[in-house]
Amino acid sequence: MLSLVLPKGSLEKATLELFDAADLAVRRGSDRDYRAGISDPRVDRVMFLRPQEIPRYVEEGLFDLGITGRDWITETSANVESVCELEYSKATSNPVRIILAVPADHPAQTGAELPDGVRVSTEYPELTRRFFADAGVKATIVPSYGATEAKVPDIVDAIVDVTETGSSLRAHGLRIIETLLTSRTELIANPVSYADPEKRAAMEDIALLLQGAIRARGTVYLMLNVDAPDLDGVLEVLPAMSSPTVTALSGGGHALGTVVPKQGVNTLIPALKAAGAKDILELPISKIVE
Repeated sequence: MLSLVLPKGSLEKATLELFDAADLAVRRGSDRDYRAGISDPRVDRVMFLRPQEIPRYVEEGLFDLGITGRDWITETSANVESVCELEYSKATSNPVRIILAVPADHPAQTGAELPDGVRVSTEYPELTRRFFADAGVKATIVPSYGATEAKVPDIVDAIVDVTETGSSLRAHGLRIIETLLTSRTELIANPVSYADPEKRAAMEDIALLLQGAIRARGTVYLMLNVDAPDLDGVLEVLPAMSSPTVTALSGGGHALGTVVPKQGVNTLIPALKAAGAKDILELPISKIVE
């Protein structure tokens, strides 16, 4: 039913891990293959392409559905529908930023303070051109095809680049003076395909599974029993995404179940035991669907 295009490159590994967690495992002969499949009746064709190409191909209807970043949607000005944001990137769950950076000792504090004729290297020429036009600065845009931060100061005066943590910029002696765009990964759709009720329902099913897998990351499900006199004390210790499920047991006491962060569970379980909890089970969670 749906043709799907996934990002090749830095986002590829994280995307495959997400689809696997969502029970939409991508099958291909090797990591060099550009064509793949998913054992799901809603997806009949899968390809891997560079994320900067994906918005245009989805806009043109070559694919019904795709995953790329808001940065590339903005750069290409592609007319696509955003099905949902997906809170993951290549290293963390944080969004990435498209930033303007200059040498650490440069006097400029904003883009508007850069002089006319400033040379700026970037993989985002259109986004950069629009930014400097709005800032009233006549900049020379130098397209970059990698290692952008290494081109200052020998080739250019400043860069517009993507950063997730900023560590590479600092290592190269650069300082961020502007954030042009904050970008998350998005599931996008061709507008014509999205208007088709059957295809839209399939897209929303896939979005539900992917978002559920993301919400489940870093969480576990705790089940435990507690005698009635100890219930209030255990509830005070137990954190929860929402109120814990409390069920009365036929033999007396209560059974509790709740979702908690994985981080800190090593101290939480002994604290629950000390408060009167027993028969404590820690279970992994693959999806949380709200």
